[in-house]
Amino acid sequence: MSTELTRLSALAVRDLLLAGEVSSAELVEAAAARLAVIEPQLNAVPTLCLHRARRQAQAADKARHAGQPSLLGGLPIVVKDNNDVEGVRNTGGTSIFRDRISAESDRTVALMEANGAITLGKSNLSELGGAQTTNSVHGATRNPYDRRLTCGGSSGGAAVALATGEAWLAHGNDYGGSLRIPAAFCNITGLRPTPGRVPRKRLTDPFDTIAVEGPMARDVADLALFFDAMIGYDPGDILTAPTGEPPFLDAARTPRKPARVAISADLGLLPIEEPIRLALADLAATLDKAGVAVSHDAPDVTGTMDAFRVLRGEGFYATFEPLFETHRAAFPAPVLADLLRGRDQPGHAIVTANRYRSELYRRAVDFLDTHDFLICPATQAMPFAVETLFPTTVEGRPMQDYLDWISITAIWSLTGLPAIAIPIGFSREGLPIGVQILSHARREADLFRLAAWIERELALPKTPIDPR
Repeated sequence: MSTELTRLSALAVRDLLLAGEVSSAELVEAAAARLAVIEPQLNAVPTLCLHRARRQAQAADKARHAGQPSLLGGLPIVVKDNNDVEGVRNTGGTSIFRDRISAESDRTVALMEANGAITLGKSNLSELGGAQTTNSVHGATRNPYDRRLTCGGSSGGAAVALATGEAWLAHGNDYGGSLRIPAAFCNITGLRPTPGRVPRKRLTDPFDTIAVEGPMARDVADLALFFDAMIGYDPGDILTAPTGEPPFLDAARTPRKPARVAISADLGLLPIEEPIRLALADLAATLDKAGVAVSHDAPDVTGTMDAFRVLRGEGFYATFEPLFETHRAAFPAPVLADLLRGRDQPGHAIVTANRYRSELYRRAVDFLDTHDFLICPATQAMPFAVETLFPTTVEGRPMQDYLDWISITAIWSLTGLPAIAIPIGFSREGLPIGVQILSHARREADLFRLAAWIERELALPKTPIDPR
């Protein structure tokens, strides 16, 4: 029975919970059994808190029996290991915080759990940045489609837990692509929402609009269900606001073919590996055959990564400056380079980067006014060797640093626009390929409708897999 439960969608299991056909306690045990099988092979959820989860499950079952069901009903999830879960270790993937225990849950986690999420454990991530899930505390997480390869990052453990059925939903966060890249590498979905949709953990800069929290799931409906459980007004996050919108699950349940979209394989300047180009061409053909007006175009993004590096350096140094001198040796070399850039770059570089960011946002808005949606790859490269921090070349072009190969997601992080990541196919070797779809700010409902329509048209497999 436990194996059957872990193969079901989050929505199906939630409905079983609310109908009284399964208990939250049973789900925790089913997940625990699956974790025991998968973790020795992939290392996706290195910190478990099953005793805490069992207590939460008992409380959720009691509440349902008393006629007080929650939105998720007591559904087990995993939380990324850079957010606080009360009484659980939060390493951030760095030896600096190896033994840190969270005194209380942060605002993101508290809201999810108030809406019926039960935390099974903390999912693995990159070490203080990057898009390869490996760190000095927990080691590397492997891709379930080929254990020799990376699952991407930084929310890589979350993606693997979903792909293999260790959890029904997974929390993640995104700065330069951390929700979208592992989704593409693991055949799952992820949403980078508009800043202010999901209350965030306490940040050094509460006015920042690059870092966001978001949901990950195996399909679009599950993603919308979890998003509904994450959103809301919170006085601790000044960007949040009350919303009177219908549930986003309603949007995901009503797939809608778009009238028009723009598609770009490379944004006019980026190296993109051939399997990704081919899969995107197939998607464009599917849209065209369905009568969608497809334009092969994109806003001008020349120079965006220069601005991204400047603003990332500024933000990283502001966050870690109190620890910089005493823990300098603990920072990985690529992250140390970001910190030094943030420390040493002149003021005019920051002014220029912010001015460019404003111009990019306006260009993107004007473009979406005309095209409604922009579809482009969620990664520039296919999954690579798990021992490699980042690819040094993509399609023969040298990558100057660990950020260069994630340009296609980092560029859009600067705009603050929402982006949903969904699978669109597999390479000849059976490796997943995914895209990101962007639209105007706060139009997540439109993204869910379009993503659900594409998901229905492509009919790709969504059932959890065993590691290969």
